[in-house]
Amino acid sequence: MPYKVAGIDVHKRMLHVVVSDVQVDGEYDFTRRVFGSLPEALRSLAAWLLEQQVEEVVMESTAQYWKPVWGTLERYWKPICQMREGALATSGTLHLALALSNRGRRGRKKDFRDAERLVKRLVAHELTLSFVPDVEQRLWRTVVRTKYQLTRNRVQLQNRLEALLEEAHIKLSSLVSDLLGASARRMLGAIAGGETNRETLAALADRGLRATQEQLQDALGVCQELNPVYRRLIKMVLDEVASIDKRIEQLNQEMANLLRPHEDQVKRLAEVPGLGVDSAQQVIAEVGATAATFPSEKHLSSWVGACPGDEESAEVNRSRRSPQGNRHMRRILNQAANAAVKYKGSIFEILYCRYVPRLGHNQTIGIIAHKLCRLVWKILHRGIRYEERGPEVKKASKQKRTRKMIQALRRLGYRVEPSPSQSPITP
Repeated sequence: MPYKVAGIDVHKRMLHVVVSDVQVDGEYDFTRRVFGSLPEALRSLAAWLLEQQVEEVVMESTAQYWKPVWGTLERYWKPICQMREGALATSGTLHLALALSNRGRRGRKKDFRDAERLVKRLVAHELTLSFVPDVEQRLWRTVVRTKYQLTRNRVQLQNRLEALLEEAHIKLSSLVSDLLGASARRMLGAIAGGETNRETLAALADRGLRATQEQLQDALGVCQELNPVYRRLIKMVLDEVASIDKRIEQLNQEMANLLRPHEDQVKRLAEVPGLGVDSAQQVIAEVGATAATFPSEKHLSSWVGACPGDEESAEVNRSRRSPQGNRHMRRILNQAANAAVKYKGSIFEILYCRYVPRLGHNQTIGIIAHKLCRLVWKILHRGIRYEERGPEVKKASKQKRTRKMIQALRRLGYRVEPSPSQSPITP
């Protein structure tokens, strides 16, 4: 019985598609076609693949251009292929291959040849295939990654604002910890509005600010003779920051609405030291609500890249470098690990103090991130809760962290009723 596989070399404006029966002996006999990348052309591609009775499709992960091709085939080709008479278990399978794993000899680049090589290497199991989640999870990823990019833009704006203030000889960043905090924003807003009296500007700071009124007045003294151009530039930056903050808040609500059916998973992940409501939503967007794609915590750690390298010879591991994995999950886990080791009396602080004298900070954080990754899989896949077993965690600090988590959840519209842990687990 013939078993046909299609290979697609993806470009921005066109697709080079080849189809061949992979169960024949000898050389493959390829059928070639070129399709456009507009929606109507992609639907024609799906119809042609059905006409050719293709069972599997493999394509290159070329920038973002593979996404509409994948979405169209997932909608118009995959369901029909799986439901037709005589369909096999592998019928309707889509594969996304890393372009690096399909490289040919230098100077011999041909689009159809690349598509043919995709088919041959897929059959020979020589391609590095990517995990592509379902439509719903891809939407989650789009929201959280857009929010992350906006957060980066906000940090860049803060750095630009600090450089602008230093150029204008306004030494406010030397006295406040957050240049975009409430106190600093009120003072900068007044400066942008034309205020020149340094006593009036200094009085806008909160009483809890560590800097004294004399220090603030000294730092803001130049405002009496500040060039109006600097005031307008400061106002532009503040307006940009306010716009970004508004969009981030909208994305927070959007993500909360999307994850409403998985509210329990968000709560259980947010209980882990180092993680919070925002980090929990990012983790679920990357690995799924139940991490069902990964059979074990080891598979998830390997996919994330939060595990030791695998370069063994004569039963000796010669590599400590972690493999490349999902960079977004690695970022989340590294940030969570740095926060978890600062949680006084927790098991993560104990592990950090045990390993850091021998391994140093970076490798120790990698170990904590690995433990957090395995813990994430257990919480999502098994549906259990985290319970801190550190010997010195004070009841007051637990209550304080619980209150903060509940406030964050309620701001997003979740209904939270404090309840005792049901299935305790330690990392």
